[in-house]
Amino acid sequence: MKKLGRTDIEVTEICLGTMTWGVQNTETDAHNQIDYALDAGINFMDTAEVYAIPASADTYGKTESHIGTWFRKSGKRDKFVLATKISGGGTSWIRNGAPPSRNSVREAVEGSLKRLQTDYIDLYQVHYAARGHYHFGTAWNYAPHNQDRSQVIEQMQDALQGLGDMVKEGKIREIGLSNETAWGIGQWLKLSERHDLPRVASVQNEYSLLQRVFDLDLAELSHHENVGLLAYSSLASGVLTGKYLDGKIPAGTRGAIQPGGLWRNSEYSAPAVRAYIELARKHDLDIAQMAIAFALTRPFMTSVIIGATSIQQLKTDIWASRIALSPELLKEIDAIYRKYPRPL
Repeated sequence: MKKLGRTDIEVTEICLGTMTWGVQNTETDAHNQIDYALDAGINFMDTAEVYAIPASADTYGKTESHIGTWFRKSGKRDKFVLATKISGGGTSWIRNGAPPSRNSVREAVEGSLKRLQTDYIDLYQVHYAARGHYHFGTAWNYAPHNQDRSQVIEQMQDALQGLGDMVKEGKIREIGLSNETAWGIGQWLKLSERHDLPRVASVQNEYSLLQRVFDLDLAELSHHENVGLLAYSSLASGVLTGKYLDGKIPAGTRGAIQPGGLWRNSEYSAPAVRAYIELARKHDLDIAQMAIAFALTRPFMTSVIIGATSIQQLKTDIWASRIALSPELLKEIDAIYRKYPRPL
């Protein structure tokens, strides 16, 4: 169990991710995964209004709805710390693509509550920065010099006031961010202090053997400000398992249903993937479990969000938490990372 930032909420170090529910997985699949995770001791589940993925107007809200029917059927809403997210803007079918504002936060929260069939959300997160960011494979052309600082701060403050309204009304307990930068998190923290508004408890960013941006400035901020990482894509959307090597696109995988969505699979990542797979074999480990176990060793880690399309994958991912990586293995991981420091 880990504390969620400076709050009194405790979450398991493995979080049940849900974004495939509604496209790759049926409602029955979703309910089976929740049942298994709960039986395994997981108390943390993450979703978003934009899910299922691939995102579309037809799949918008489906994942939350599947979770909601499980809550209604099981009566076990109290067994989970539930996290969801408001879209950061730019998606035409979600409030005409507008960024979060005081008014739209209310609309989004109330929509999620209805779909989730609950009267509160434990952790409500801003899905991605409205100003643009270097996540989702955009780091190579990230252009912060195009941003107007005053507009950025004004938009953040307006959204934060809306989040504060929801906290006061008891509709959300805590707030978090997702796909944010060190500067961005710092601004949210300053605004909360200056205006007596809710404080950011966590940030949900990508972290894996292939993507370790968080190791630097974000790790320092996380330590001093107690904003823990909720890591997503610790398997790099399945790329780390090697199933996409040599141009393979297995049927039913994310690569098959979302053409162009596997930007993590490239000529640059392939050598690193092969090296990590060989290392796992050398130590008689499953590559998926080694990758998740590595993420769990990081001092800034609050929880690793896992995503699975089958119960067998779910079992593999959850029980990675039992894997202890030796000092020798961690040194070998560092050696591979030095050779392939930024393949994404």
